[in-house]
Amino acid sequence: MMLTRATLGFGAAWLLGVISWIFFGASESWILGAIFALAIPLAIAWIAFLRSQNFQSALIWPLALTLGYLPIWTAAVYLCDLLGLYGLTSFLSQFGNGGAFFIGLGWAVYWLENRSRQREVLRIRKSHQPREQPAAKPATIWNPVDPDAWYYGRKSQKLKQSTLLLLSYSMLFWLVALSLSQVGGCKETYEMPAGGGEQKTVAQTVRIQKVIRKKFVVNPFSAIKFEVPPIDEVKLELQEVTEHAYKIGYGEGTGAGFAGGTKQGKVRFIRLEYDGGDWDQDFGVGGDMNMLFEYGLLTSQKVSDRTESRRIAQLSSFPLYQSPPLVYMTGQGSINTSNSDIKVLREYLVDKHGMLFIDNGGSRHFHNQVVAMMNRVLPEVRPVPIPLDDTLHRVPFQIGTFPYVAPHGGKEALGWSMDGRWLAYYHPGDIGDAWSDGHAGVSPEIYNSCYQLGANVINYAHSEYAKWLAAKQSTK
Repeated sequence: MMLTRATLGFGAAWLLGVISWIFFGASESWILGAIFALAIPLAIAWIAFLRSQNFQSALIWPLALTLGYLPIWTAAVYLCDLLGLYGLTSFLSQFGNGGAFFIGLGWAVYWLENRSRQREVLRIRKSHQPREQPAAKPATIWNPVDPDAWYYGRKSQKLKQSTLLLLSYSMLFWLVALSLSQVGGCKETYEMPAGGGEQKTVAQTVRIQKVIRKKFVVNPFSAIKFEVPPIDEVKLELQEVTEHAYKIGYGEGTGAGFAGGTKQGKVRFIRLEYDGGDWDQDFGVGGDMNMLFEYGLLTSQKVSDRTESRRIAQLSSFPLYQSPPLVYMTGQGSINTSNSDIKVLREYLVDKHGMLFIDNGGSRHFHNQVVAMMNRVLPEVRPVPIPLDDTLHRVPFQIGTFPYVAPHGGKEALGWSMDGRWLAYYHPGDIGDAWSDGHAGVSPEIYNSCYQLGANVINYAHSEYAKWLAAKQSTK
């Protein structure tokens, strides 16, 4: 049957695609997207075929929907991610996990109910068979499939059996998910762009440039109205020029970049997803993508072609010396983090030498949420104001006045430091809005300063990470 052959061929291609995407970190491409998208027409073809047949089994449709769920879910997540619909990608990922859980639970309940009935029927048949010898004492039943197992007691046996199934299935589902996230192929790596640079302030110079005004010869009898030109025919124009007298980065490599980087490495902008609030505020094209693009222009370093997001728990999938030097967090609502999330964040900041860039997207409540979260992550560290003469505000760009859109959490940056390094930088005034299209209506002076401040934080995190890698290499 042609449909069966096509399905088998698609299944093999789909499996290889999933393995290369998830387990080996293959870069996203429209070719892989087209392979995954074939699940949709195949599903439509199978629905049409099944409706044309007169199958008697009640399991046909549930089985078909179960087999089609995973490929269609994969296609939806992959294509949304490929199109840059990151908020929808995150929603579909979480929704899909929940759907897979309940589909599996439904089949587990069906299997248990079926097996329980079989044992009950077998017990009834045995009770009606003639006995040649006196009945022996009934043996203790241990099989959890049997509702008469001794640990279910004499009352509410089916309820206790169902509860045991739910707990066992939930634990198994969680263990499988955890195992898949911890296998070597699921490890994700971050590679900085190779190169070098110096930790200095970019020189801002003023160049005087002569602009020669053009002279026009006009017929005095023409109908053209022409204003009398000013006496001065030469205008002096002051033009501010940014001179890149040196490379921006850290190390002695060729080109702007960082020691310990790779040729294929790029600066990436990764934001954290969290529960309770609008983590995706100003996310992607027209938002933080503007900052990443501007960073590439300001520093001449290689940058990724898009911004990304990860759950806090996913930070643990990055290995020790290939973790992102910086992650970003924003919002204006609540920040709900589990104890596991707090542990992962602390490990990322302290052990993996990472840095957290937090932006208050719109409320005093978010400010309080940030402080409370950081008190859990770094209980031994207290936030302090970061002065304008700090490296973060001078390298590579001098920040003369602290820029903000609205002072939701104050008018100065706060930082958490340990052993002479900033682990977290908190901007209280919605810097992400200044990066977005329209720049929230602020003046060019402010939003350009916000771009430079963002570049300073990104460069600082990557430079500190490069120093740490170099120090580790020298001790080996």
